[in-house]
Amino acid sequence: MLKIFLFSLSVLIMSGCQNITPYVKTDKKPEAAKQEKTQEVALKKDAKKPKMQKMFQTVDAKDAILVQKGEKKEHCAVCGMNLTKFYKTSHAAKLEGKNIQYCSIHCLTAHINEGAELENPMVVDVTTLKFIPVTEAFYVVGSDVPGTMSSVSKYAFKSLDAAKAFQKKHGGKILDFYSAWQEAKKDFQK
Repeated sequence: MLKIFLFSLSVLIMSGCQNITPYVKTDKKPEAAKQEKTQEVALKKDAKKPKMQKMFQTVDAKDAILVQKGEKKEHCAVCGMNLTKFYKTSHAAKLEGKNIQYCSIHCLTAHINEGAELENPMVVDVTTLKFIPVTEAFYVVGSDVPGTMSSVSKYAFKSLDAAKAFQKKHGGKILDFYSAWQEAKKDFQK
């Protein structure tokens, strides 16, 4: 036995102890252990990635007021975009007695351009997240906050003070609905 041990030891010394893999007894199969290690590495990488920031226009579903009925009530009547995701630029109106909702003043304008005769147009007040008549809104147009369906943003506020505070932080100009609507019409002049 001693001879075998000494022989094995001399072989190890002569080979320089290279390519020696220790044997570790485990009840895991080698492939399963590899997959587990890969998953651990992926989780560590994901933990280091910055979380995606929620868009300014987006609200939690519990905070959104959806005025439409039916299976498409969560989607813009013109473009089909999700109304909760683009809620802070949302507009609504009545068309032939039915409530309809738009993701933006852009889509409201598109629908009017198609000949829709809308009644009682409303817009979401960014501060309270409630609908207000467009004639009572102060729109901040052209701020640095991205818009919806347009490169020129248009956000509405019931309070002039709230509009001024938003403007001070993000830029843009304060307009009434009619002027903001004229800006929205420019998207269609090409």
